[in-house]
Amino acid sequence: MKQQLKIYYTSDVHGYLFPTNYADTQEKEMGLLKCIPNFKKDQNTLIIDGGDMLQGSALASYSQAHPEEGFPQAKVLNQTGYDFVTLGNHDVNFGTSYLYRYLEALDAVCVCENILDAKDQTKKFPWTIKTLGNGLKVGIVGVVTDYINVWEKEDNIKDIIVSDPFETAKQALEEVKPQVDLTICIYHGGFERDVKSGKQLSKTSENVGYKICEELEFDLLLTGHQHLLIEGQLLHGTYIVQPSANATTYFEIDIEKVENNIKITSTVGKPSVQPEVELLEQLQPLETKVQSWLDQTIGKLNSDALAGDKLEMALRGSPVVELIGAVQLAESQAQIAVVSLANTSPGFHKEVTMRDVIATYPYTNHLITLRITGKQLKEVIEKNTNYFSIDDQNQVIISPSYLYPKVEHYHFDFFIGVEYTVDLCQKLGNRVNALRYKNQLIEEEDEFTIALSDYRASGGGGFPTYLECPVINEGAQEIVESIVTYIQSQEEIDLPKMLDYKITHSCK
Repeated sequence: MKQQLKIYYTSDVHGYLFPTNYADTQEKEMGLLKCIPNFKKDQNTLIIDGGDMLQGSALASYSQAHPEEGFPQAKVLNQTGYDFVTLGNHDVNFGTSYLYRYLEALDAVCVCENILDAKDQTKKFPWTIKTLGNGLKVGIVGVVTDYINVWEKEDNIKDIIVSDPFETAKQALEEVKPQVDLTICIYHGGFERDVKSGKQLSKTSENVGYKICEELEFDLLLTGHQHLLIEGQLLHGTYIVQPSANATTYFEIDIEKVENNIKITSTVGKPSVQPEVELLEQLQPLETKVQSWLDQTIGKLNSDALAGDKLEMALRGSPVVELIGAVQLAESQAQIAVVSLANTSPGFHKEVTMRDVIATYPYTNHLITLRITGKQLKEVIEKNTNYFSIDDQNQVIISPSYLYPKVEHYHFDFFIGVEYTVDLCQKLGNRVNALRYKNQLIEEEDEFTIALSDYRASGGGGFPTYLECPVINEGAQEIVESIVTYIQSQEEIDLPKMLDYKITHSCK
């Protein structure tokens, strides 16, 4: 007997429902409302999301700040007929109480095997079985990267335990497989190895998708988190896909089972020409409020502070970095500030709007102040120089590891308050010299206060040195709030000039 299943799969939508990136008002080829007109559902169809729905877009930020607006994400998923979701690491950015309210508003079943109740360690979102109209029994298991434990503020996850995703997926598979015809794992995580060559890409446990395929026997692994488009392929017998972020793509997956043989194929779905009309009309009043909020002028600078090319900024600095650095120093009263920009950060216009701020700093990060030694400071600046490589023409380029498998410009930091020189002709670990604070050479035993995002302070981006540094102040508000307050504090802000570093590469 032939049994067929169709799956529509999205992941890492990050609250982008409308076809806009909110940096401007131009319509873009993106947004969930442009994807769902292509979804055709019947009793043998599943619609699944892989997490990171609650945070990221201006719409998501506005909705969180205005609880009376409810959860537009849930409205879209419900009306579309989503069947299952798992959780992403960013879905707990506003705390578990906010997450639970979202899930209560959601019709879809949440499966996330490695989220446990902190009191009794029971599974909050266990695996489930779905029987289709044609009788096909499908086992659905969800897991999320346990790097939530590294990145997330403790208060946001105090009532849950995020356990090992591989071990919980393994146990769930053993339990569900004898009872079903087909097994699916929805994993909010990616691959630690290149899926084509098997080359090691990361040695951390943030992404374990390759290990899941290599050691377990799920029929289908739906991945996310890396924002990397991975077209359908078999990997050690498991069929894998990963859509790109912000609903710029989705997957349409066709599964056919004849006796004991399973055949899986997939196509990359692109946004339609027109958004879903009924939902567009329902949500337009909210979107109008969001756009109006974004266009509010909050202050004035003495000139534009726009971002430029990523490499050019990394080599020579940028006024937008200077401004955010000034905000962090003023807020923390620290001696040194560490600033990183998102992959897409347009910067601030002379007349600064909320759109400038949200588009330039889209994260929910808080400012943390640490005490750091001269030795530790040199270590983190050295690590930061990994961002640069020298090509065959002796030109500075961005290291490929920051571009693949995931674009990670946000892991490059600017250090404000110190002076130093980087010699890219030297080996990694020995590139930084003439490290000074107020014209004085920094000794290993010297101590400083340093202000940085809670994400970086947690070691995020491969900076474990910060975990060794005592916390001086945990910060009470998000960096975005601090930016707005700073810009509103004066009639006109003079852009500071505090970055003082030089990068050389005269290799022979």
